[in-house]
Formats: sequence, structure tokens, C-alpha cells
Amino acid sequence: MDQQILNKNLIASIQLKQELMEDENIQRTVKEMANTIIGSLRNGGKVLFCGNGGSAADAQHLSAELSGRYYYDRPPLFSEALHVNTSYLTAVANDYSYDEIYARLTRAMGKAGDILIGLSTSGNSGNVVKALTTAKELGMITFSLTGEGGGKMKIHSDFIIEIPSKDTPRIQECHMLIGHTLCEIVERAMFPKP
Repeated sequence: MDQQILNKNLIASIQLKQELMEDENIQRTVKEMANTIIGSLRNGGKVLFCGNGGSAADAQHLSAELSGRYYYDRPPLFSEALHVNTSYLTAVANDYSYDEIYARLTRAMGKAGDILIGLSTSGNSGNVVKALTTAKELGMITFSLTGEGGGKMKIHSDFIIEIPSKDTPRIQECHMLIGHTLCEIVERAMFPKP
């Protein structure tokens, strides 16, 4: 039984990643996203991430890859996951609403030319959608990583990668693959190894 579950999940993961590899639009979008991040960082910008649940964990993970390091030692890049201050999060959720948590912090931290990356497997997370709309108002560049269809986030995104699946764990695995790829491209471009 356990082996069957593992094999089923491995096969589904491989098939989905094969689809990504063959999708020229996704290939092009990843390149454009990476170049946009590089341009923003070179101009003093920052990269902010937001998501809920597993997507929040992925947002924090990817932010740490940029602000810490990815493959090798180099200076830090300005990147932050918007959910890491739990006192802020619980205060704003309580005093305003949960839908405001990322929009309010985006307004405080973001400026024109910065990047906001929203992660949501459905593409319909209210607080992420609101953060994207706020980012657009500020002149920020908006990225979304979603599942099939893109949900409500689609119309608020300058760049979107819709993983062609409705299977949440498989979508999240692909979000991390895309995110890690972006981190690697950015790190190499910003700090070329001699």
C-alpha cells in the first residue's frame, strides 16, 4: 500500500513536470520573471512573497533563498515573506480582517518597481488577491504562481505561471521547482562566479 502511494505520487509528479518542460509559454515566462527580478534588484528594489498554509511555507522558503543564499556565498538580496511577523499578522487579522494582512504590509513595504510574488494553488486566496491589487496601485510588478486556470489572481498579475493541475501537493511541488529555478538564475546573474 505505502509503495503504491509513493509510486502513484512519483508518476503524477514526473508527468506534471514533463508538461512544464514541454510548455513554451511557461519556459518563456520563467525567463521573463527572472529578468524582471534581476532588473528590480539592480535598481534597489525588493522581492516580497505571500501565500497561505503550504504556500506561506513556500513563500518563506523562497524568500530565504534570496535573502540568505542559494547555491553559494554572496551578498544578501532584499527579500521577505510577508507573514513572518506573527504579532503583526494576528493584530491586523483581528483589527481589520484576514483579507487585509498582506495588502497592509505591501502598502508599508512596497514601492514602484518592487516585486510581489503571490502563491496560491487555487489562485483565489482573498488576502493574496488584495495584496496583488494593492501592489498594482503602488506601481509594483506582480507575479503569481497558481494552479490550473489562475483564479482571481490572474487579472492582477503582470506574470503568471499556472501549473496545469488541480492537485494541491503536485502544484506546490512545481511552485517550488519554479521558485528554485528563479533563485538560481537571479543568484548567478547578480553575483557571477569567477
